Amino acid sequence: MADHLLEVKDLSIEFHTATGTVKAVQNVSWHLDRGETLAILGESGSGKSVSASAIMNLIDMPPGKITSGVILLEGQDMLTMRQEQRRQINGSKIAMIFQDPLAHLNPVYQIGWQIAEMMTTHGETEQRAKRRSRDLLERVGIRDPDRAMKKYPFQFSGGQRQRLMIAMALACKPDILIADEPTTALDVTIQAQVLALLNELQQETGMGMLLITHDLGVVAEIADRVVVMNAGEIVETGRTGEIYRNPQHPYTKKLIAAAPGKGEMPGELERRGEPLFRATGLSKSYGTFEALKDVELTIMPGETVAVVGESGSGKSTLARAVLRLDDPDEGELLYRGKDLLKMSAGELFKLRRDLQMVFQDPTQSLNPRMTVYQLISEAWAIHPSILPKPRWKERVAELLSKVGLRAEMASRYPHQFSGGQRQRIAIARALAMEPKLIVCDEAVSALDVSIQAQVIELLASLRRELGLSYLFIAHDLPVVRDFADRVIVMKSGRIVEEGPVRKIFETPCDPYTRSLLAASLDPDPEVQAAKRATRYHETGLALT
Repeated sequence: MADHLLEVKDLSIEFHTATGTVKAVQNVSWHLDRGETLAILGESGSGKSVSASAIMNLIDMPPGKITSGVILLEGQDMLTMRQEQRRQINGSKIAMIFQDPLAHLNPVYQIGWQIAEMMTTHGETEQRAKRRSRDLLERVGIRDPDRAMKKYPFQFSGGQRQRLMIAMALACKPDILIADEPTTALDVTIQAQVLALLNELQQETGMGMLLITHDLGVVAEIADRVVVMNAGEIVETGRTGEIYRNPQHPYTKKLIAAAPGKGEMPGELERRGEPLFRATGLSKSYGTFEALKDVELTIMPGETVAVVGESGSGKSTLARAVLRLDDPDEGELLYRGKDLLKMSAGELFKLRRDLQMVFQDPTQSLNPRMTVYQLISEAWAIHPSILPKPRWKERVAELLSKVGLRAEMASRYPHQFSGGQRQRIAIARALAMEPKLIVCDEAVSALDVSIQAQVIELLASLRRELGLSYLFIAHDLPVVRDFADRVIVMKSGRIVEEGPVRKIFETPCDPYTRSLLAASLDPDPEVQAAKRATRYHETGLALT
């Protein structure tokens, strides 16, 4: 018998690129036992996902190359197996849940067929595969599984699609489940449900689970042991509680220090004078669906107002309405006392420079064919009164410096930057207009914890320096706690509670607000264990 269910020894992986060889993974060793959850923790570029891809034989070779090491599944080296043997293992012995389920579910096939295919590929009959697919959908919490079998991926929400991926991964009853950032873009309550489901399924089947993540809260919730990776190397490993309480490596200490929700909450801002922005009676419907209903919003000069809630609560609809990217059916949008809804096209065009937006995904919001210089200076081409052309180059350099980037980066394209750097470019682009109000729609939700902390500090310093106001749309409550002055809680298109950040976090009144706070994960394993116990006593949900 092998010592471990899965064991990686001295694994090294490199990629040959036009600019040279990139050593993505260097001499990595770890093991996973049956019934155990091992978390590989690290930021983008640390090598954690590349290691998981090597296990699943998903590395393109070339340009990738495994230069050393072994990957032992119950004592057998998978790197020396024939391709036919590896294909038999993938799905039946080892399965994987990917970060973006919509990108990994086939959009042209019904869900029932896609789950059943996992089983028929490994020899199951179509009739039994169809029956088990239906049972799996029911097991992962998909309502009306018979009807869901006939639906396509786009007909499900983000949380439901992640559950579909889990059902597909479990179809062949694997011994090992690899979960690559399984909850990154999910709301706190959906995240808690998905993690609880994974833990419950693990308890039932005894499978080993390999969790790839940058989220310390997720690690605290379900991991038994942690492997910390940085720049392709393992810098620290140990039990989850021990790593958090007594980190040894400077990189681990930096990750823990960057975790949001542990600092002092901001004091209550004195709200005197005229509002910068005020929305009254906002309502918006799409057919019979009410996205907004009688929403009121006030933002003072220099104030950060956060809007929190689950998907479908109306947060993003409110953000789009504020900027008139999607006009409300009813209500007023008053900027410095003037109603945006009554402005002519010309008046609104001039006002655009005062109201800017930073979107969630800079990869989608930045034109890939434009250099950073072109992306930032485009604002002045559209609004030439802001800055004369001879000063463009100098100002681009100033803005890049302001967001922590170098002036020489202006000649590069978006794909040549990391996710955190692209979000900084998006912020610089918004600042080029010299705005008074910036709407941040989930602007930091997908960033690594240390990059997230840097971007939040950048936004806070710009607020202090330039007197900016923010409408901060988020589902990450610890970030809201550290950054916002006031919080608005939305559910089903309505505001259920609002107030200063301290009041909302320390003495919430509405049951929905309390449920959001209870579902939010804490990076401290002991605190998170206490929150699980509280959830158990209040709801009767199973514990680990």
